[in-house]
This record gives sequence, structure tokens and C-alpha cells, in this order.
Amino acid sequence: MTDGDRSQADPTVEELGEALLDALFSRSPAGLHMYDRHLRLVRVNTAARTMRDFPIDRMIGRSLSEILDAFDVPDRGLVERTARRVLEYGSPVFDLPVRLRSRREPTVEAVASATVLRLQRPDGTVIGVAAALTDVTARVRAEADLRLLNEAATRVGTTLDVFRTAAEFGDLAVPRLADTVTVDVYDTVVRGHAPTPESRDQGAALRRAGFRSAAGPEHEGVPKIGEVTTYPPATPYRAALDTLAPRLVNGLNPDTSWLDPGRRRDARILTSGVHSMLLVPIRARGLVLGLACFYRWRNPTPFDDKDLALAEQLTTHAALCLDNARQYGRERSTARILTGRLTHPETPGTAAVDLAHTYLPAGTGGAWFDVIPLSGARIALVAGDTTAEADAADPAAMGELRAAIEALSDLDLPPDEILERLHDLASRPQPVPAGAPGLPAPDTAPASCLYVVYDPVTRLCTAASAGHPGPVLVHPGGDVEALDIDPGPPLGQGIAQYRSTERALPSGSTLLLYNTALLDGSPVMTRSLPSRIAEAAPGRFLQALCDSLALDLCPDPLAHDAFLLLARTRTLGPDQTNAWTFDNDPSVVSMARKAATAQLTRWDVDADLVGNTALIVSELVTNAIRYAEGPIRLRLILGDTLTCEVADDSSTAPHLRRALDTDEHGRGLFITAQLTRRWGVRGDIRGKAIWAEQDLVPSPPPSVPERHAPVGAGTP
Repeated sequence: MTDGDRSQADPTVEELGEALLDALFSRSPAGLHMYDRHLRLVRVNTAARTMRDFPIDRMIGRSLSEILDAFDVPDRGLVERTARRVLEYGSPVFDLPVRLRSRREPTVEAVASATVLRLQRPDGTVIGVAAALTDVTARVRAEADLRLLNEAATRVGTTLDVFRTAAEFGDLAVPRLADTVTVDVYDTVVRGHAPTPESRDQGAALRRAGFRSAAGPEHEGVPKIGEVTTYPPATPYRAALDTLAPRLVNGLNPDTSWLDPGRRRDARILTSGVHSMLLVPIRARGLVLGLACFYRWRNPTPFDDKDLALAEQLTTHAALCLDNARQYGRERSTARILTGRLTHPETPGTAAVDLAHTYLPAGTGGAWFDVIPLSGARIALVAGDTTAEADAADPAAMGELRAAIEALSDLDLPPDEILERLHDLASRPQPVPAGAPGLPAPDTAPASCLYVVYDPVTRLCTAASAGHPGPVLVHPGGDVEALDIDPGPPLGQGIAQYRSTERALPSGSTLLLYNTALLDGSPVMTRSLPSRIAEAAPGRFLQALCDSLALDLCPDPLAHDAFLLLARTRTLGPDQTNAWTFDNDPSVVSMARKAATAQLTRWDVDADLVGNTALIVSELVTNAIRYAEGPIRLRLILGDTLTCEVADDSSTAPHLRRALDTDEHGRGLFITAQLTRRWGVRGDIRGKAIWAEQDLVPSPPPSVPERHAPVGAGTP
């Protein structure tokens, strides 16, 4: 046989084996690692050596445990157990996910799919294991990005509320994309206006609408949610808004030139160790609404261009939802005033007060009032008016102010603090109208506002005024007095200095809220008001009396919209409330549940409601014990709804989270949200109180899938 014939002959088995080994170790795209019986690395192929971020060829002779630690593999225990199991039993393992993280700066992450096989001689002697690793980083990342975008369509924009939408956006992006996310919108957006190019000049006011941090809910942003901020010039924030181009900023450190430790936001960035951030303008329908900022300080891997593209897509969806909320808030507020629907759309505060109101329109549209239910069976009575002349009143502006009051009321702030925030909103920088350069054009005239909170359990009335007449108090016996409330400046004028006044009211007292168009310069005490109010016994309907009084007291002709609101106070006595204090110990959970169940049984409430409340008490008390240190206080209130409150000494505000099937905790607030009509958190003298309301006739609970139940985000 000639040499040519020999070259054309079929290869032997030995030759094929040698060729296969050569291909695997020199030309295979998969990284091949070979370990001996002691799981020490003895050889790697060319593909493994070419991964410069993971220099496996430098690890020859190292144990598998040392290699996993060197590459910061999070599931190193699982990987090592898998390799030992294959070594012992011989059954191969396919598609084992392995996450790698380089130790160099900047950090690089990768995901590999590993196949682990046992190596043995022809006689069956085990000599080691081989692992073939295929880089699937791009595929895994694309799948994760697609899941995140799909979730955005269902989790962001569930309500037409700017602050809630911003919170949902943050809950979606943290921690899967960023460690911290902030949402700042132009102040005009909160008021329902479309931002103009002039409103985006340097120094334009933005309001913090959303903040979410992987550090936990107890960490507040700088600035806090609801506060106004501006972006300094010569910073990436300002550049992103000026150019409307998303920006990727890496390598942040104390030597970064634009970071100023004297600025609160920059100081937080430095102290938190932020090393990478994304800045994405919030744009929708041709409008620039604000800026979304994504930060990484816990995840050592810096953002890259793919992260920036994903952030842009998420922000685009959130921007549409924010703009929908902006338009809805403006149209709803305007329509409610212009159509004369001046009471709160839902006024279930009958447990606190009996209500009657009369509105006398003069066509100016500048007067308004609201009745807003608060937690703990309390109720807020709000009255306002514009100080503008009749022909200058702006009904739409009054509607925007009312929308802001409703949003702030959900935060359960005291009246003076609500007025301070409203004053800050009304004092925003004003745009300059086209055609009148240099002449400031206030968007709204200064407005007066009275905010009154009544608690039917304590009978405590707390009120603060921004240039609005205080309420008139008619005692059950007929005595009349004007409550002494220190009036601060109208909203948008002067310095925000407001003070709350507290007064315990006798049960059956009547509060009168009005505006100056109805009682302008007329002493109420000289009218027939006392006797007429006293005549309206609890059994009589107040509305007829309210209509009659308003017509008698209004001037003729009526030059400005006028209103009169009567609120006869009620009291929830010991037969409708009960409270307990428990030690901070896990054993008290059952005690609290038994106490609540016994009380509800005495109140003869629905059996389903008893079971639901027992579950709510268990979850809330358990959370309080886990995060607080002092005693736990439980209170039940039976009014128009059943209210359950759990107070502790921790200032940490809880939030709904997405609990995995394997998590042992994290479902307490989700369960509470499913069983109640509404729930929330308010500040307490010694910490906080979590409250939850249920209808007295419970409706069937919504169906919740057993697996992967979606959990929405909560308020701050």
C-alpha cells in the first residue's frame, strides 16, 4: 500500500479519538475544564483560556472550591455538590446555570450553561470529571429584559395617580435593573399642566414623585418624595434634560469633578458608594415630564449600553402612564368644579360626622370644599377660595390644588404640614408667557385654604388655616363660637408659617365651614344661627337647614361663588372601639388574634369578617414584632367600616413586595391588601401605625393564583 492509499484509508478508532481531543481542546467554542478525582483543575482548552475576564488557565492545580470563590460564583455550594455527585455516581448533569463575576475593575458578570461528565478509564476506574461551559450571557440577559418589559405593561400605571405610578416604576426596576431608582417630574406635571420649554429652563422646579432603594423602605431619598428640587448646571442631570439624550455615567468616585459634597444629593451619592448611573428623560407625546435616574452601588457591575437601552424602554412606558395620570388629574379636577360636583366623590365619613352642604354658584368657579375620609375613622373637612377678583378666578387651578390636597391627605400628614407643602407647590417658579419676555405670569392667583381633621374616637378637632376664615362651632346647647385658629398667609404668598390648633369637641357639636362670599363682614353670632342649628336635632336631616341658612346669609347679588358646609360631630364610644398593648414577643401573636376575635364576636360581626380580621392581625403583629423593639399596640374601630390598627415604635414604613414561592416571609402586606378595601401607614407619636379597613359586609376576596401571585407596590 502506497502512502497515498494509506492517507485515503478509513481512520482508526484511536485516530478519531485523538482528532476529537484535538478539536475539543483547540477549536471548540465551549470552554472545557478537566478536574481530577480530588476536583483539582488539571487542564483547560483554548476556549476557556480566551475568556480574559475569567483567567481559568491561571488556576491550574487549584481546587474547584477555590476557583468558584475566585470568580465569585453565588451558587458555589450547588456547583460543588453537583460535581461531587457526578464524580461518585456517574450520572451526567446538563444545562447547569453558573453565574460568574470577575474580580477586576470594572466588574464583569457572565452566565454559563455547564455540562458535567465523569471521566473514567476503559476498565471503569474513575479518574475525574469534565465540565463544558457555554457562554449564555446574552441569551439569559435578553430573556430577563423581555420579562421585565412584559411586567412593566401590567405593573406600572395601574392607577391614574402620578405618585403611585412613579412608585410602581421604582418597584419594578429595583433591584433587577438598579439598586436605586428616582423619578423627578416638573412641578407643573403634578398640577396637571403640560410642561412648556420655558418651564424647563435651568433652575426649573422638579418634584420628587418616586424613590425606591434596595437598602429598604426605611431609607428615604434626597430629596424626599413630594419635595421640590432643582438640578444644578454643569451636572449630568442638567445635561440630560438640556439635550434630551439619555446618559450613561460610570466611574463615579470622590474625585469626580461635578460631585459636590456640599450638595445633599451629591453627598448621598458619595456616602452610598454609587459607581454607575443612568439618566433617562421622561418623554411622552412630545412632552418632557421629568427625569428618571438609575443608580448602582450594591451591584458591583457598572451599567452598560444594553442597560441604558432597557432603561429607555421602561421609562418610555412609565412616561405614557405618568402623562395619562397628569391629564386625568387636570380633567377630573376641572370637571368636578365646572359641573358643580364639589363634594368628595366618596364621603363615607358618617361614622365621624353628619354632613350637609350647599353651593351657590356665581359663575366665578373659585370656591370649593372637600370631605376626605382618613384612616382610623377620622375625616378631613377642607375649604378653599381664591383671592382673585371674580373675573380672574381660575376654576381649573382650584381643581389642581384640590387634587394635590387629596394626594397629600393620603399621607396622613397633620394640617399645618399639608398647608406648608401646598404653599411650596403654589410658590413654584412661574413660566414667562409668550409675547411678554421678562414679565412673570403667575399660573394661579393666591388661594386660601382651611384644613380640619376630626377624630370621632378622641373627639379631637385639629385645624390649620392659610388665610381662610376658621370654622364656627355650635355647641349642643346652642352656644356659638368661632374657633381661634392662627391664619397663616394664603397659599403662594409670604413665608409658609402655619400652626395647627387642637380642640376637643363635645359630641353633637356642629362645625360650619364657609367662604367670605357667604359671610363677608357679617358677624355670625348676631344671626339666628345658634337657635336654628340647635333646632336641627340628630333625627332631622341637616340638608334642609343648610340650604335655608345659605340662602339667608348670602348677599344679593352674589358676586362670588359661595358655599356652606355643616358637619355635626359624632363619637365612637367604648362600645365601638377597643385597644390592647402587648409585649414584643412572638408568643403574643396568638394572644392578639384571640383578643381581636373575642371583640368581633361581641360586636356580632360577620363570621367571614372575623376570620379575615384574625388573619390581618396575625400578619401585622408579626411584622411589628419582627421590625420593632418596644410594645405592640392593637386597636379595633367599628364604624362604617371595620378598622384594624397595629402601632409600634419603629419608623420604618413597610411596602408590598414580590415574594417568591420559596420565600418564608414577605406575604403579610400582600395578604392584608387582598382582604381589605384599603390600607396604609401613618406616623404615630412613638413610631408608626399600620391600618387596614374592611367593609362590614365582606365581599368575596379576589382570586389569587397559587404560584407567582403578582404583588403591587405601595405608598411611601
